[in-house]
Amino acid sequence: MSTTQSTGRGRMVASMSFMSLAFLSGIGAALFVPTMSLFLTSEVGVSPFMVGVFFTINAVCGIAVSQLLARRSDRQGSRRRLIFICMLAGMAACLCFALTRNYWALISLGVLMLSISATSSPQLFALAREFADGTGRQSVMFTSWMRAMFSLSWVIGPPLAFAVCIHFGFTALFLCGLAIYGLSTIVVRWMLPEVARLPAATAQSKQGTPYTPAIRWLFAASMLFWTCNSMYLINMPLYITHELGLPQALAGWMMGTAAGLEIPIMLCAAQVSKRTGKWPLLMVSGAAAILFYIGMSLFHNEVALLVLQLGNAMFIGILAGLGMLYFQDMMPGRPGEATTLFTNSVRSGSIIAGGIAGMVAQWWSYYGVFLVAIGLVVMAVGMLWQAGRLQRR
Repeated sequence: MSTTQSTGRGRMVASMSFMSLAFLSGIGAALFVPTMSLFLTSEVGVSPFMVGVFFTINAVCGIAVSQLLARRSDRQGSRRRLIFICMLAGMAACLCFALTRNYWALISLGVLMLSISATSSPQLFALAREFADGTGRQSVMFTSWMRAMFSLSWVIGPPLAFAVCIHFGFTALFLCGLAIYGLSTIVVRWMLPEVARLPAATAQSKQGTPYTPAIRWLFAASMLFWTCNSMYLINMPLYITHELGLPQALAGWMMGTAAGLEIPIMLCAAQVSKRTGKWPLLMVSGAAAILFYIGMSLFHNEVALLVLQLGNAMFIGILAGLGMLYFQDMMPGRPGEATTLFTNSVRSGSIIAGGIAGMVAQWWSYYGVFLVAIGLVVMAVGMLWQAGRLQRR
């Protein structure tokens, strides 16, 4: 299907394909990520150190593979075909994890297939930007609805993953993942449109990758923002139970509350950005992050911690919804590379967060992690301000 042929009902089918793939790709990831450490320790039988090695190699390999494929996708070839190959790689990864418990097979072949399959998400959002621009749609709202579907999948995915693990085991979990990736390949093959590249955009993408100072500042800011978020996700459940002595279930309620609030905030921010632009709202996101981490360090009762999730939702909802689009605006003609650069800032932040959160918690306290997060997020806001200042020149 091409955008030139997609009129009326065809455009509706194409739009639904983007929404359904955003949801399915999110579910596929949400089955793997929350349960992987448990799988490696209980099923594969490796030490916590080797679990850490697995996650580090997976993140580094994912960054390298996705960036390489992103550059190629912007300069040549079919983006839809690449997404189809990524979905097939997801099926291969699920088979690998379902059939073997050999650590070295999983950390080599399994990680490679996971890295290729993870490239489907940024490529899908890049194709969505091209589709929206080519059909006269509001790209901000269209992409924000897709991002909302992705967020919804992470509200549903983790509870579903643990339920399958508990009642049917990990092999059944990975077979469910195989079915989800299989369904995704069908949607890509028969519903997802092939978007014709504009000649100007194609020529611009072939000129190289001039990472301007504004882009570098933006990447550093995004990386630090996501570092703080990953530190929070790693540290918060332990802080709640070990230092505050609150119920373990509170951590789940806090995460669920934030995830539920993110979706309307994300969609509202997309509407407001039409009048204000993206950069001012991203600065609001940074301000919300500062207030949120200060609040986490000051308030220690259940009600206050739940109320604070509004600040957390404003931080992540705006950053996740508009951050990727801001990267795309700064890199016209290279939506695949821009989207992947944003995704890799998230992955880089996760790598950094693990080391910082572990060292601070061991040598200081879980409470100290929030104080470090305040400092890092203030630095990130300064970097974001610098990126916006340079772009406006």
